[in-house]
Amino acid sequence: MNSIADAGAAAVLELRDVRFVRNGRVILDDIDFAVHPGEHWALIGPNGAGKSTILSLCGALQHPTAGEVFVLGHRIGRVELQRLRRSIGHVNPRHPLTSALSIRDVVLTGVTGTVELVPRWEPTTAELGRANDYVHLLGLDGKAEEPWTTLSQGERGRTLIARALMTDPELLLLDEPSTGLDVAAREQLLDTVDRVRIAHPALASVLVTHHLEELPRSTTHAMLLADGRITSIGRATDVLTTANITACFAHPIEIEHRRGRWHARSTAHDAPATSPAPAGR
Repeated sequence: MNSIADAGAAAVLELRDVRFVRNGRVILDDIDFAVHPGEHWALIGPNGAGKSTILSLCGALQHPTAGEVFVLGHRIGRVELQRLRRSIGHVNPRHPLTSALSIRDVVLTGVTGTVELVPRWEPTTAELGRANDYVHLLGLDGKAEEPWTTLSQGERGRTLIARALMTDPELLLLDEPSTGLDVAAREQLLDTVDRVRIAHPALASVLVTHHLEELPRSTTHAMLLADGRITSIGRATDVLTTANITACFAHPIEIEHRRGRWHARSTAHDAPATSPAPAGR
């Protein structure tokens, strides 16, 4: 069994022997892991490894073909999903909003779980206060009235994290949150994720990425996936090693863990070139 468990706390999220098949193709097989309060997981693997499919199961957006998925103590397939999703904060950088809602209004849509503001709906004083608190926490002070259509990708990412926190979720899911960001915006976003995790010590989270450089310092656990199967799982510092990453990506990659962050470098061309043997006389 691949899962690691903390006997002292009930799992916020648990996948047991999960298999997922689409159009006759096996996308996931033998997926088994658990996430507990205060744990911050990274799902890492090549394109097509099944990371986003796992995240959709964690977010109660899909059902497994076989096996069991428990989210916040409820088994998927035996619970009203819409209510359950309100306790899950889902951050998707491809948020479909196209109108010019202000940052504050986008954050408030987290209360209703909608893309646009609901007609004739008015936030309570407490909800408005909480929205302002999250705008502050995520470093968006002074920009609360800025329209979505003029925001940078980094500002949108931080706005969506604030939106996801509005229902005080127990589980936060981040689907490649650094997509499309330059280096400075990426670092601002990762600092924001760390601040959120410090401010909410019981919050559990799962972050999907292709790149180790996109992992926040607060990452506690990691799961490596290849071809729909787990190749390594456990504490982040035990899993994110040169040997494990090289095996997962089927390419020689050297991993360095420095000042709480991970860095990856290909070593495919590191071997010194050999001089040709002298021609025989």
